[in-house]
Parts: sequence; structure tokens; C-alpha cells
Amino acid sequence: MWIFLLVSHIPVMVHEVISILAPCNGNRILDCTFGGGGHTRAILNSAECYVLGTDCDPDAADRATSLKEQYRNRFDFMQCRFSGMRDALGVHEKFDAVLFDFGISSFQVDDADRGFSFMKDGALDMRMSKSGPSAFDVVNSFTEEDIAEMIRSYGDEPRAMANRIASSIINARRVGAIRTTGELREVVHKAVGNTVVRKRYSHLDPSTKTFQAIRIFVNDELREISKVLESIPYLLNDNARIVTIAFHSLEDRVVKNWAVSMKSNLSVIGKGTVNPSTNEVVRNPRARSAKLRGFVYRSNNHGGYTN
Repeated sequence: MWIFLLVSHIPVMVHEVISILAPCNGNRILDCTFGGGGHTRAILNSAECYVLGTDCDPDAADRATSLKEQYRNRFDFMQCRFSGMRDALGVHEKFDAVLFDFGISSFQVDDADRGFSFMKDGALDMRMSKSGPSAFDVVNSFTEEDIAEMIRSYGDEPRAMANRIASSIINARRVGAIRTTGELREVVHKAVGNTVVRKRYSHLDPSTKTFQAIRIFVNDELREISKVLESIPYLLNDNARIVTIAFHSLEDRVVKNWAVSMKSNLSVIGKGTVNPSTNEVVRNPRARSAKLRGFVYRSNNHGGYTN
């Protein structure tokens, strides 16, 4: 039996988010990763502003119901993927600030039926939007070469280790389909064993990087992030504020590359990356890898990007 400490949904770096977004009465603010609504609620409580929350997860719509009732005329919710944001919001006025809290929500991690976590045995799914090919399809139909490349590229595993894990997956599915998160976890554990390479990552469960890689691939996360960041000029008013929260280096790299490409239209708020405090990490261990960045968007070149 696996016994793990469950962490309820706690929004990450709320005080820092509010400080950078600086909501004012009458502002229109876009929360592109509604999740459990923790950041949205904090924004609505900080000023008499309007917030539109969006999320690709259909379950988020149910969680948004209570906020609609509590903040009548100041909050709406829309189910939407990042890549569809520009078209979906074309009928709306532009916004004065936007928040992106990338990664997966605690609700998704803690629900075994969603299949995101190796800590809970459930169906091998991992689809944020509950549509399209699942992790089951990837694990049980992709070639060994494609699986190895996925784990290397999106899980940041060394090539030799990625190849080892991919080979183990192929061998396991010859016996029978890998159907659950627990089964995949065991396959990866057997592949990794007590290798010298793995000792460098002894603080991580051996299956962490493989699960991350498959989840990123299934949801096309990096391309989705790129698409929504490219939509910024069509979503925001001049002098709008932007907050991004990334949870691993691949997400943060997409943000940094975008910021460099937009350097004539962005000013960095503060000194760059903000990390959670020690006290916050103690209260919410899932915040430990978070990296927050803040920007001011200007439609004309009267600012400047600083690294």
C-alpha cells in the first residue's frame, strides 16, 4: 500500500501575484489557468475589478459556479485551450492584466481517475481537457524510439536512461497493455533500478520524469503555452501587467524565449524571477519549484526588456 501526504488546493505565491498584477477598481483581468479559483478569488477580493477565468479542464467549470454566485457581474468562466484563446476572446474587450499559472492543478493530481500522478493508482489518462489521445494510447502504441525521445526531451532524462525506460515499457506491453498509473510506475522502477545515474536524482521518485514527459506530450503543453503567449498583443491593453508561474525548466524556457522575442514591448517587473518563500514551501510543498515572472506589456516601443 502506498501512503502519501495529500495537499489540498493552495494557490501559489498569492501575495506576489497580487503585488505584480496590482488590480484596481474597474480593471478587467484575465486568469488563463483558473484551476481551483484560488488566484481568481484573491484578485476579486483585492479590488472592485472584473475577472474572466479560463481553463481547458471541463471540471473547472463546476468549481467556478460558487464564484459566479458570490461575485455577480464581476466574474465569468470560459472553457478554452490556450491555443484557442485569441479566437475565443475576440468578442471581448481587451484586458488590463493576465495571469498564467502553468502546470497541472492540485485537483487533477489528487483525482486518481484523471491519471496524472504516480502517487495514486488510476486509469492511465493525463488529458487536461478530457479529449484526444490519452497517456494509455501513447504508452501502448508509440514506438520505442518515440517513447525514448519523449522521455528525454520532455522529462529531461539522460539519453541512456530514457532508452532504458522506453525498452522496459515495450517489453512490458508485450505481455499485456499497461493500463494504470501504478503499472507504469512499476515498469519505470524496474527499468531504473539502482543505477549510478539515478543516484543523482535520489530525491525524486524514479518515475517522476517519465510521468512529466508523457503528460506534457499528451497535452502538447509547450506549444499551447507558446500559442497563448503569442496572443498577448490581441488580448491586452497598453500598459497591461503579465504574471507567469512556471513549475519546471521547460515551461520557464518558453516564457524566457517569448520575453526575448517581445523585448521591445515588455518591461520586466522587479529583478526577474521570484521564487516562493521558505515558509510557503513548508505550507505547500508543491510550490517548491515555482518560478514567477512579471512584465508590463506596451503596444508601442516605449519600454524595454531587461534581463
